[in-house]
Amino acid sequence: MREVELKAVLDDWGRRAARLTQAGAVLTFAGRLEDRRYDTPRRDLARRDEVLRLRVYRDGSGARAELGWKGPTGYDAGYKVRDELQCRADAPDVLATMLARLGYEVTRAIDREIAQYDLEGTAVRFERYPRMDDLVEVEGAPAGIEHAIAALGIERSAFCTDRLPQFVTRWQQRTGQQPALCDDELAGRARYALEDA
Repeated sequence: MREVELKAVLDDWGRRAARLTQAGAVLTFAGRLEDRRYDTPRRDLARRDEVLRLRVYRDGSGARAELGWKGPTGYDAGYKVRDELQCRADAPDVLATMLARLGYEVTRAIDREIAQYDLEGTAVRFERYPRMDDLVEVEGAPAGIEHAIAALGIERSAFCTDRLPQFVTRWQQRTGQQPALCDDELAGRARYALEDA
């Protein structure tokens, strides 16, 4: 599968969600999203610009997990693109144990509250981090991405191919505060390298 996406800072969660709904978007998930990124102790995956990620969705009905791999980042006609493989499972703790026994370690934790919408086959996800700007990610075919951006009503120039570390750096420079992308960072129990985000 090929992932094609753009991201932007989300200026007004409620207003943008209302615009999406008016455009016909359907809310597909609202709740907590936890990512754990894994690599070898020598960071072999990072050197190849690959990502191994265990993603857990939690809401009132329970938890479901996705184990995913992403290939090196590319850019095509102004969009960020990556090859991506993923599979779903109902046992996130078992998957985490398997990865650890295979020699992988968690190199980055990312926790956020999200609302994910489907707009005619394009995924639009609002993300609220423990201490950082809210973001919106739009993923799908280029025409669908452009349609979703128009529906959101955010300036097209606000969307870019930047990765999460660039958004964090700009937030930190603007606010002078220490960012927190996961609960453990917010509580001071952990400190992860920004480049692993």
